[in-house]
Amino acid sequence: MFGLDAAWIEAVMLAGVRVTAFLVIAPPFSHAGIPARIKAMLGVGLALAVAPRVTGGYAALETGPFLVAIVMQLLVGLFLGFLVMMAFAAIQSAGNLIDLFGGFQLAQAFDPQSMVNGAQFTRLFHMAALALLFSTDGYQLILGGLMRSFDAIPVTMTLSAAPNPEILVTGFSQLFLSALQIAGPMVIVLFLADVGLGLLTRVAPAINAFALGFPLKILITVTFAAVVFLALPRVVASITQSVLTSMLGAFS
Repeated sequence: MFGLDAAWIEAVMLAGVRVTAFLVIAPPFSHAGIPARIKAMLGVGLALAVAPRVTGGYAALETGPFLVAIVMQLLVGLFLGFLVMMAFAAIQSAGNLIDLFGGFQLAQAFDPQSMVNGAQFTRLFHMAALALLFSTDGYQLILGGLMRSFDAIPVTMTLSAAPNPEILVTGFSQLFLSALQIAGPMVIVLFLADVGLGLLTRVAPAINAFALGFPLKILITVTFAAVVFLALPRVVASITQSVLTSMLGAFS
């Protein structure tokens, strides 16, 4: 006969709920190209890996408190995943700004795989960020931050524990600031191009400057977007570090 340690099983189950909820919403694991069963299996595997951290000193709970603990771990996982998603949305927003000022918004479409609604540069920047997360092992840093969150936010947390609201406020402000920092030079160049075309129309009304300006703006956008694209590896690395700080400080 084999004896089952109920406390160990409960602790691992609670950890699995947090990890799986995190994987469902946090990039790059939230991509629809990763099947749900793979996310569930990865959640169980990571829960077993973090078992030594969560099982020490854990006492088995009654049915009611255990169900409450499951809901709490679900909310914690979703909250941490939302912090990661919000941070990496800055790259997508930067691509959206380039599409807006470059005149590519007419080609806006919805990508069901990445759940992104945008034009060419919005989807390109989003896919590039996901590719960089895997190629630079940034996803391992994110998972490492999730594992360390069990030290800062144990599975035995109570209802009185609540996330720091300043994290969300700071996250939203950093989202817009990061998007402007990434796409800012490109937006300024495109804005000056529009101003120049407007002045040309005033000086020579016979010249349809705005009609001639469409291919010119496309050329400027593609040329300068290549420079912005080259800066994405450093941007992704910086965002990854800020994500780790936000995750560990969410409940401090």
